[in-house]
Amino acid sequence: MKETEEKIVQVSHGWNSLFLALLLLAGAITLLVAAPIPLKIAAAISIPVILLLLLGLFTVQPNEARVLLLFGNYRGTELRSGFFWANPFLTKTRISRRARNFDSEKLKVNDKRGNPIEISAVVVWRVEDTAKASFDVDDYAHFVRVQSESALRHLANDYAYDHGEEDDESPTEFTLRSSTEEVSEALKSQLSIRLEKAGVAIEEARLNHLAYAPEIASAMLKRQQASAIIAARQKIVHGAVSMVELAIRGLEANQVVHLDDERKAAMVSNLLVVLCSDNDAQPVINTGSLYT
Repeated sequence: MKETEEKIVQVSHGWNSLFLALLLLAGAITLLVAAPIPLKIAAAISIPVILLLLLGLFTVQPNEARVLLLFGNYRGTELRSGFFWANPFLTKTRISRRARNFDSEKLKVNDKRGNPIEISAVVVWRVEDTAKASFDVDDYAHFVRVQSESALRHLANDYAYDHGEEDDESPTEFTLRSSTEEVSEALKSQLSIRLEKAGVAIEEARLNHLAYAPEIASAMLKRQQASAIIAARQKIVHGAVSMVELAIRGLEANQVVHLDDERKAAMVSNLLVVLCSDNDAQPVINTGSLYT
């Protein structure tokens, strides 16, 4: 299909045309009242013509355009805002060039790993090429809606919802949940390609809802909680080992007490239990000898 090229035209200003038409109309009415019969006939014929010319007046608001057609042939687009006059036989179709929001419905799709998820997005778009929007698609607003949902489904299939256990070797992989900027840019790029044929420009595209499907949400929540607990335990153990090592080095450096390997192992075990336990420590005071 051959794409339509937008042609920018500049028609006449409306105030001059309005003043001239009103002046001619006033003259014709005067002749109709006071002139001889031949002039009255000419005036009577000219009045409908003058009224027809007045139908060529139209306005264009800011961030709007008028697509001009003459008997089905595209003549151009008036992008300026103001009051204008053009051939009254021209069809002047109004097209808004203002930014619009499209909030997609929640779609149930599978992510890259096959997990069912719910996803939706907000797309900010506007008409950039009035000719393509008018003639290359049947309904550009409906076209935006259908293509946006299609691009969203394709995006969900390209990314995983979140990092899984298999991502330990490649933690830099982009995911829907953690890579917001990258995913938004990918969605915007896909939409720009799909909607270019409709003359639509994408200003912004972002996910506004992302969740696991209800049938797996509970299981995935438990997996996320388990991962969080494991990560927290690893950090606690790492800190506890550092503290035990620091304590033993301090005791030996200051010659506070001398511990053999067996007692040192017992001390390490006790300190790790205290530092890594979920419950508060219950100390037992030894009032006997050092090794009793």
